[in-house]
Amino acid sequence: MKKLHPKSTLDELCYPFIYEDSYKCDYEILTDELTRMVGWAIDELGNLRLRYDKSYELKTLETELNWILPLCYHLNGSIRGKLAIEESDHQQLLKIYTRIKTVTKESISSFVLPGGCSPVGILNQCSSLSKKAIRLMVKINNEEAKEVPHILPKFANVLCNYFFAATILINQETGFKETPFKSKSY
Repeated sequence: MKKLHPKSTLDELCYPFIYEDSYKCDYEILTDELTRMVGWAIDELGNLRLRYDKSYELKTLETELNWILPLCYHLNGSIRGKLAIEESDHQQLLKIYTRIKTVTKESISSFVLPGGCSPVGILNQCSSLSKKAIRLMVKINNEEAKEVPHILPKFANVLCNYFFAATILINQETGFKETPFKSKSY
């Protein structure tokens, strides 16, 4: 069967690599989605801050997410193009993640069911997209023999954990009580 690649004008092409077979295209589409979701979470957090205008933690979270937003696009292009995530970015993300873990240490002690007001659901989705990005990095590295710089999965793992911790922080600030989840499998 002939490969799908219709001749298109620029207006009929959404992405230059959309017809390639490589997982790099899937990774770039997924990290583009992640970036868009972070932008949406920032907007929703702004709406939430109107109701909790005295919350230092929500204001700090908004600042952190605005710092993370362009890094998600840097994550996007760092496999096909020039590496744009630096060790200093990774260390800064670890620092802000550690801060949130400290602030929320009394709010979570086990696995919980997802819940809470917006942008909690969006940030949970950002966490899941970060995991998917890591899995695609594994496939690109292992199946396509395109070496993925180790800083990228390290950064994406912390990003995943940060987004989850941010949901706990929002729930703590808004008074939402998580429901513990007890697995029957483990």
